[in-house]
Amino acid sequence: MLYTYSFANARRDLSDIFSTVIKDEPRFISNFKRVADATARKHEWLEDQISGRGVTAVNINNGLLELNASDRAKLRKGTLLTFDGSSALFAVKEINETGAAVELASANGSSLTAAALPAEGGVFKIVSTPMEEATVNGDGEESSALSEINYNTTQIFRKEIILSGSALAVNVYGNADNQLNRQTAVALSDLSRDLNRVALFGRRVAAANGIRGEAGGLYTFAAGEGALEVDAAGSVLDSYLVNDAAQMVMAEGGEPMQILCSPGQARVISCEYKDRLQILRSDDRRGAYVAVIVNEINGQGLTVMADPDVPDTDAWLLDPSGFGLVNLRGRAISDSDSTPKGFDGIRRTALGELTFEFKNAKQRCCRIRGLKASAAALAGIRAA
Repeated sequence: MLYTYSFANARRDLSDIFSTVIKDEPRFISNFKRVADATARKHEWLEDQISGRGVTAVNINNGLLELNASDRAKLRKGTLLTFDGSSALFAVKEINETGAAVELASANGSSLTAAALPAEGGVFKIVSTPMEEATVNGDGEESSALSEINYNTTQIFRKEIILSGSALAVNVYGNADNQLNRQTAVALSDLSRDLNRVALFGRRVAAANGIRGEAGGLYTFAAGEGALEVDAAGSVLDSYLVNDAAQMVMAEGGEPMQILCSPGQARVISCEYKDRLQILRSDDRRGAYVAVIVNEINGQGLTVMADPDVPDTDAWLLDPSGFGLVNLRGRAISDSDSTPKGFDGIRRTALGELTFEFKNAKQRCCRIRGLKASAAALAGIRAA
């Protein structure tokens, strides 16, 4: 090798530095914290049961709720239930191979009578199962914090770090170590931006013969069938849409903490609060940028994250507690020397394989789609 430096033949683990770079990025990727390493290219996780316990009646026939096997296992004789949207309290009389027979235990101010039950199937929320004295094993409710399995696939990322002989001779950034460290930081910053787009738009593709593995992103796990969604129908992003989405996330058991949108839509939502700002005579700054919006459902703050990679007609209400960055075991981002013989300079390769966790994405994330383009919305606000 023509040029020598202190870690010429060393392999450096960059995962800690990379985690710091990601954490400091003011983008969607900064929501992803490091979690346990994956042990396979198909990384599986158990979804959490974040919503309140309940059972779904496929049909109701003469006081009998038709239930699947997993829902029947949640009930015991005497279990108390409420029907979604009603204050009435029901009690389970018997459980059989197709479902559970229930009766009205208390009207609780509703219009239901003892002979009446909801006409159609729906969600019954479990209140509790009162226990008798001297119970034995098996009498209690069967409860689990886990519901189903989901997975993502790993993707290989590679960055080439090259310093030419001329760059080393000019010595702008000090010795070779300093220059390599700087170029490595630049490469990791580029990689974090790539990851940001993968975390948003990536598709889930399993690696196979001739097929490159790809990691799925937010639109793969939190959009489409069964996902939470608010149709803005071309309207301007405002607190009503935000609170509608927040209410949907809370109803599923999530805790909305962030509004993810484009920079233009961040300006639009800020403009809604212009007339509520107070400018004091001693102030030397003014403006209408709003970083935190109060969630009118529970009074907690919603942080506005303006990410230029987010489509301008979309916004997201997020509970990021289910997000995770997962390295394949032994394949965390690292760099090693790859300088070929006779190369005029130094060449290193940053290489790693990782994926993302999106636990309960269809409960913790709500998409607001079909927003009025921010440029048009701001033009209308300005004209008004």
